[in-house]
Amino acid sequence: VKAFVNTTDATIKGNTQTVYVIAVAFELLPQNLIPLAANHLVDNIKAHDWHLTTGFVGVGNLCPTLSRLGHSDVAYRLLLQDTYPSWGYSIKYNATTIWERWDGWTQEKGFQDPAMNSFNHYSLGSVGRWLFQSVAGIDTHEEGMGFKSIVIAPKPGGNLHKMTARYQSINGLIGMSWETNGANITLTIDIPVNTKALIDLSFLKQPIHTNVGSGRSE
Repeated sequence: VKAFVNTTDATIKGNTQTVYVIAVAFELLPQNLIPLAANHLVDNIKAHDWHLTTGFVGVGNLCPTLSRLGHSDVAYRLLLQDTYPSWGYSIKYNATTIWERWDGWTQEKGFQDPAMNSFNHYSLGSVGRWLFQSVAGIDTHEEGMGFKSIVIAPKPGGNLHKMTARYQSINGLIGMSWETNGANITLTIDIPVNTKALIDLSFLKQPIHTNVGSGRSE
């Protein structure tokens, strides 16, 4: 903090999306600066026309950090972006796997240096954690690790109207799907045998919190 952070307005030297993501995600800032740093992150994304600029170091914590600090709308905007650089850009051009580089192939420049240009690479795919834990809302409960006790806490948002996720946990297959028309939402939840789940629907106007056993809940 002493070396890199302005403790008045929470700006950080470098002023990149990654410096704000890492500082907030790893709690490197005083608590009073965290909301300000999150706002700088959002401003940076907006300044790049709602595109991410994170690479290997920052991308995995980008969407989780935005959601945790109350900016899920921005996280969804990044997720559904389809112009370069974005996950959607590669999908738009027929990618079926996650690429190593945002610019592994672009319409303007074609393919990049083959020495560092895998088209099936994990790092930028680390957004998958956020997809499962926030969009689908599937997580393990601290009282029953290893998905013996499960939390289902989806956070629908953006222009995403339909979602289905399946997670093969050590205690069985967990399923979650939701569909919304903007006014109403339908959820289908599958909990494996010999486990239990806390259903946390805090996103509703009238939040619902309930416990269920194994089986299907709708």
